[in-house]
Amino acid sequence: MFPSTDGLLVAAMTEPSRPALSVVAPCYNEQDALPEFLRRIGAALDAAGGVCEVVLVDDGSRDRTWEMMTQAAAADSRVVAVRLMRNHGHQLALTAGLSVCRGERILIIDADLQDPPELLAAMMTLMDQGADVVYGQRRQRDGESLFKRTTAAAFYRLIGRLTDVEIPADTGDFRLMNRRVLDLLLAMPERHRFIRGMVAWIGGRQVPLVYDRQARVAGESKYPLSKMIRFAADAITAFSVVPLMASMTIGWIMAAVGIGFFVYSIVGWLMGANLPGWTSIMAAIGLLGGMQFLMLGIIGAYLGRLYDQSKGRPLFMIRDIVGGPK
Repeated sequence: MFPSTDGLLVAAMTEPSRPALSVVAPCYNEQDALPEFLRRIGAALDAAGGVCEVVLVDDGSRDRTWEMMTQAAAADSRVVAVRLMRNHGHQLALTAGLSVCRGERILIIDADLQDPPELLAAMMTLMDQGADVVYGQRRQRDGESLFKRTTAAAFYRLIGRLTDVEIPADTGDFRLMNRRVLDLLLAMPERHRFIRGMVAWIGGRQVPLVYDRQARVAGESKYPLSKMIRFAADAITAFSVVPLMASMTIGWIMAAVGIGFFVYSIVGWLMGANLPGWTSIMAAIGLLGGMQFLMLGIIGAYLGRLYDQSKGRPLFMIRDIVGGPK
């Protein structure tokens, strides 16, 4: 006997229609930027037409960000406000928003307005022409220090050499993707996420849109040097085993150096030569010990991420969801 489909039919009839477009914006202490962001993204959605939604994710903000999100959701049925239990970081907050959104196409954008919402129309056009992903590629970066621009350029060149996946240089998470790509992205269980790299790994037709990145409309960067270093470490360990292979190569080199010191010592002893004592010994110990600690640190970075992944904890925890279709 076949199971009844009545419940499925009722669910299909009562479920709200899927939006044509979802905008996902993670926010952390963005009370000053949020009103202007909502104004500009609203204008971009009005121009695009169709059924749309804006998913705002409060990543444990300490200011009035959540209050302003709930007010926006009450005033506009297109706005869905998501509050996480605590601060999870940009990549996991973004993942939470992507898991909630329902659109056929998904625009990822930050609320600081460094990436212009007005580029949505051009992105939609490229996707209409067959692209699976349209990613923003920065031509210049206004409002950022020389140090940040230089280190960002160096990072993308480095990861391009370390990985087999072609990750476009000078790109962030600002992109438009279709539902197929998003479903594949959400199926990946990585805890230490580098979403722009994960999307590149999926493949498909991915097309760049070159633009000039603007200065923040308000507030300050949420990526200080310490977070940038952790983000780079997550990216490299998630997409490359080259550091592990390099540690093995260094180990062989240091083993050869150690054997050379050993042979040198034995030959000198047999020939009765007056070998330098303390200096040569300390030089050898310092060289070998330093390289061993370096290799152990590299291995520990990978093991730590494996340990975090093995615990199987949720990637994020949602406290409240407000707004959306009534």
